[in-house]
Amino acid sequence: KNSSFSVPSFPPEQQLVNSTFWPPLLLSRAPLFFLGHDSEVLRRQMKTVKVLQIRSLCYVSFCAPRPQISPNLIGSHTNGDLSHPNSVYLSTALQQYINSDSPSHGLKIHSHILKTGYQPNKNIAIKLLILHLKSGFISYARQLLEDMSEPTLSAYNYLLNAYVRHGQVEEAFDLVRKMCDSNEKPDSFTHSLVLKAWAAIPSSLVTVDLGRQVHGQMLKYDGEEDIVVFATLIDAYAKSGRLDYARRVFDSMSVKNAICSTSLISGYWNNGCIEDAEELFKEIVEKDVVVFNAMIEGYSKSIDTAMESVYIYIEMRRLNFQPTISTFVSLIGACSLLTSIELADQVQVHLLKTAYFRDVKIGSALIDMYSKCGKVDDARQIF
Repeated sequence: KNSSFSVPSFPPEQQLVNSTFWPPLLLSRAPLFFLGHDSEVLRRQMKTVKVLQIRSLCYVSFCAPRPQISPNLIGSHTNGDLSHPNSVYLSTALQQYINSDSPSHGLKIHSHILKTGYQPNKNIAIKLLILHLKSGFISYARQLLEDMSEPTLSAYNYLLNAYVRHGQVEEAFDLVRKMCDSNEKPDSFTHSLVLKAWAAIPSSLVTVDLGRQVHGQMLKYDGEEDIVVFATLIDAYAKSGRLDYARRVFDSMSVKNAICSTSLISGYWNNGCIEDAEELFKEIVEKDVVVFNAMIEGYSKSIDTAMESVYIYIEMRRLNFQPTISTFVSLIGACSLLTSIELADQVQVHLLKTAYFRDVKIGSALIDMYSKCGKVDDARQIF
């Protein structure tokens, strides 16, 4: 491979491509644009096309070697002087690596930037941060953010999202504190990430204070209600055992979406508040399959309420809602508690009408159910 990027030379006929017929912007990037289908697109857009020029374009398109992305691609047209990289080329090259299957190969561009002493603008700096995150180097991405004179909200959110996905809760909260000390205001995505980080804390260490702080920030900065953030906040309050706060958040919503209703119902079930879950379920006017699944799952966890999950399933089917894998897993679990082979067979009949029968979760649940019902042969057959 050549150490520097250069435009390939062509015979005189092909050099006609560099005539004034072609826009200067495309001429300056001929090695990038005259590839594959791009030549066909350009041909269609031209009102007057000469045969010779089409032949020239096709030659460049299909005969010229396809350039490899390299740090030298970012050089400006300064007769090989790469001490002042072109920000347009640099941004394009970084984005190509970010979208590729091997983003770490693009780190050589960052190395080139450091060697030249080039000071990237905000757009380039954010792309470098994303490139390091996609390459798995979170600590380097954090250093890039620290080196920014004024990190943007998007830079904070990209890094915060990486911390949350990798379970680095302390680092996530430290970054949030840094953001709060800056001039950047958190948005709904920031709040949802903070709440997810809160949810990742072990139950024994969860406190309600953080949820209240996030809730206060939401009321302060967010102009519109974000359903996902509210649902996450309800989940977080329920996890910390503060169902009263969870209910306040739910009641404060102008539009009570099924997602938030399901979050609160699940919170009631997980804290043993069966009557509250049943009452809320009755209050929901527009139910969906997720709400039904929350009730079916809740009832299926206890032998005292297992039969109720079957009744909820019957009501769901009466309303023409299609069951999901979660529906059947909960139903099969209820049958296991009831050790009712007749009920188990009926559930399997319904299951066979769907495409879920070969699902691993379904298979495991069926094996457990038939084993508890004394049907070892049936369990073996399913296995």
